[in-house]
Amino acid sequence: MTDGAEPAGRGHLWHGRFDVGPAEELMAFTESRSFDVRLLVDDVACSKAHVRGLARAGLLTEEELGALLGGLDAVEMEFRAGELRFEPADEDVHTAIERRVTELVGAVGGKLHTGRSRNDQVATAFRHHLLGAVDDVSDRVLDLVEVLAARADEAGTGDGAAYLPGYTHLQQAQPVLLAHHLMAHAWALLRDVDRLADCRVRLDVSPLGAGALAGSSLPLEPAATAADAGFTAVFENSLDATSDRDFAAETLFCLTMVAVHLSRMGEEVVLWSTEEFGFARLDDAFATGSSMLPQKKNPDIAELARGKAGRVIGDLAGLLATLKGLPLAYNRDLQEDKEPVLDALDAVRLGLGAMTGMYRTLGFRTERMAAAADSPYGAATDLAEWLVARGMPFREAHAVVGALVRRSLDDGEDLAALVAAEPSLGPDAAALVAPGASVRRRTTPGGAGPGPVAAQRVQLAARIGSARARRGDRA
Repeated sequence: MTDGAEPAGRGHLWHGRFDVGPAEELMAFTESRSFDVRLLVDDVACSKAHVRGLARAGLLTEEELGALLGGLDAVEMEFRAGELRFEPADEDVHTAIERRVTELVGAVGGKLHTGRSRNDQVATAFRHHLLGAVDDVSDRVLDLVEVLAARADEAGTGDGAAYLPGYTHLQQAQPVLLAHHLMAHAWALLRDVDRLADCRVRLDVSPLGAGALAGSSLPLEPAATAADAGFTAVFENSLDATSDRDFAAETLFCLTMVAVHLSRMGEEVVLWSTEEFGFARLDDAFATGSSMLPQKKNPDIAELARGKAGRVIGDLAGLLATLKGLPLAYNRDLQEDKEPVLDALDAVRLGLGAMTGMYRTLGFRTERMAAAADSPYGAATDLAEWLVARGMPFREAHAVVGALVRRSLDDGEDLAALVAAEPSLGPDAAALVAPGASVRRRTTPGGAGPGPVAAQRVQLAARIGSARARRGDRA
């Protein structure tokens, strides 16, 4: 007997081939139950479909089928009640389920694993779990989009609408309506919803019936079992079915994009809530204080949105590195697929909830926004376009206005006075640098002016509605 190893006994799934049981070090290194226990309900659901398939194939009697279904129901109830006890030999949740079902129903429990391998079983349960998780994330993203849309309505698009500087390179560029700015984030998040929906199509494929890698000699019907388990499609190639983790990587990429968008939004709140910007006030319920500095109100949610994005990006990079060199078909490396995806799910779900609450309660200091946006230099492009509309080539107009801006900055002269005195511009053009004038001039579709933004809000409502309807069709 190997030092540290126990007799093989009948507690391990592979006991027939081995003289001794697994060493403690092996079990400690290879166990996955500590994290894949989250798949228990999904594995039970897929196992029920599997045993019904076995009964259809004549491999189980009605009595045996009833016993196995009853045992699976009992395991799920124990789990939900917090009463399911795990044993040291339960290296993963799938082993634990089979062990407990056998304890409950006796020898017929040994038929639960007929015609399947843990390779196809694990992949099926993981896909089943991610289908629900992707739907949940989509709902949470849409919740945040709806908050952004509501805040855009509060900011307005008509007379008195809130506006602020738009930035490129974090330098003031042109004024934009606050509603336009908020909806920019909403459109990015809606792309995330679209990506998740597209990813879901490839998630919705059952590998059950692929076996360890080559299928089975038993008269199984994988397509019927897939439909019974709630999947739309079934695998086409058994080797691919058990080794494929594209679905995990793609889900993780979609989650990473959500995290990146939350990070960008968080960075903005960090900047806006500083005294230097002063564009926003954090609600007390969605901010933290300092243990030492009494005056502080810290944007921890926004900062952690940035920080957790880095962690989720790391999850994606780690999974891709794991997958890049694996030969067909299954390799134990694939056990490393779940932790990064589940970690990213946790981070993104919590982040969406926190950011939704923060944006719902964020106080916008529209007077500070307007004061910053009313810098006359924000109208420089309007002045150039005013000249273009009167026939001057754009590059020449750009040079004329750029020279006036330089004189104003270098010599401290009032830009409006310089514009009024410029022969190619004059008093009519000088009106363009008046406070609030520039933002009202944006008229092109999708632009930041009142007309386009009002039209955009209608389009956004339609997109939100179609996304919600699509989710409702799957509910």
